[in-house]
This record gives sequence, C-alpha cells and structure tokens, in this order.
Amino acid sequence: MAKNIQSLERAAAMLRLLAGGERRLGLSDIASSLDLAKGTAHGILRTLQAEGFVEQDPASGRYQLGAELLRLGNSYLDVHELRARALVWTDDLARSSGESVHLGVLHQHGVLVVHHVFRPDDSRQVLEVGAMQPLHSTALGKVLAAYDPVAHTEAVESDRKSFTPRTVTDLEEFEAVLDGTRARGWAADVEETWEGVAAVAAPIHDRRRMPVGAVAITGSVERICDGTELRPALITAVRECARAVSRDLGAGRF
Repeated sequence: MAKNIQSLERAAAMLRLLAGGERRLGLSDIASSLDLAKGTAHGILRTLQAEGFVEQDPASGRYQLGAELLRLGNSYLDVHELRARALVWTDDLARSSGESVHLGVLHQHGVLVVHHVFRPDDSRQVLEVGAMQPLHSTALGKVLAAYDPVAHTEAVESDRKSFTPRTVTDLEEFEAVLDGTRARGWAADVEETWEGVAAVAAPIHDRRRMPVGAVAITGSVERICDGTELRPALITAVRECARAVSRDLGAGRF
C-alpha cells in the first residue's frame, strides 16, 4: 500500500481546522491544535496562502479559509441549494434586463460571487464565480450588510477603502445608507466601486426568513441609470427575482 504524504495530510487537517470553530485562528492555535511545531505550521500556512486556500488578516495576523477553495468547489456549488434554486430565475433576469446578473453570499470580510449569468449579447465577458467583492461599496455587499448582522459587523469593523470619489467610507454615512436599504428593500452601487459601472441588488431569504444571499444586476452606468437615477424597471426586476428565489427556498411572500 502506498504511504500517505505527511505534508498533504497536515495541510488537509489544517483546512479542516480552519473550516470549523472560530472564524479565524492564530499560528499558535493552529500549531498546538495539530501538535505541530510553529515553524512547520507556518510553512504549510504560507504555502496554502500562496495558493489562495488560506488568507491572513493583516490586522490580527490570524488565518482563515481563502476563496480559492470555492473556485475549486464548482461541483459543490452546482448542488448548493441557493445556487440551484436561483439558476432559472437569474437566467430569466439576465434575459429580461439585458445585463449580467450576480448571486453573492457573505464570505469572510466580503461578498463571494457564487453564480454569474453573462449579459446576453456577443460581448467578451469574464466569468466572475469565486470573485470577492467589498461589503461597503457594492450593491450586493450593502444588501448583505443591511440585512445580515454578521455582515453588518464585518462591514462596520473593516477598513472601508475608497475606490472612487463616490465611495462612502464615513461610518455615520454608511449606516444611513444601510437604513435606506432596509427601508426600500434594495441597494445600489453607482460608480462607488468601479468607474463607469452601476448595480442594483436585493436580498434573498430562506425558510426562516434569514438573509442567505443577494442578487444583483450589473452593467454600465448608461444602461443601468436614466440620467442620475436608477431605471425603475431594473429595480423592480431584481426585487422580483430575489422574491422568487426566496419563495423557492421556503420564505413565503415578502
């Protein structure tokens, strides 16, 4: 029988450790939990981090799982209930709006795109499944921060980086944006993250009426907006899509 490769076994054990319990673990915690020398644990972590399987929080130095695991887990995403329930509705939304559609969930300090429907034209586009988006500036992120207490904490405690002159970074202003999101049931991003790009998003709830994700229409400012205002038809369309997915997840009518 072939002998197992010890370094791979240790790396696998490390990923399992990071997947459960605390959201983030320090080097000493990881080393002691797996009965490894700190130098050995650090070497494995450094390799996993270089491959994107592990991320290190720059402020605390603690480690957590990386988004690369989700990119490799497309077979899992195919059976993930949220994505599976959203497939038909997001396809319909892309066709009716003529824009690309993203489905996002809270992951670590941001939004992980778990499904992406291309804009239905012949333009060249890049698949963004597995990409991370910021919580404080994107439409998907603001929806999650408004409805999910964990996402709210992450957004409030994080460094709200300014991507464009329109990015809201002040905490009081950001909280006001979230209040507005909850009041109207949707969030917008008009050149707050990327110049020339706008988006509108709405929350998805499960059978417990808990927020489990968000869906967004994304495109150029000229197509998403009519002058300085978002096109009402697109707001209605994305909200109806979110409600449909929520109903399929057992949330009933919102």
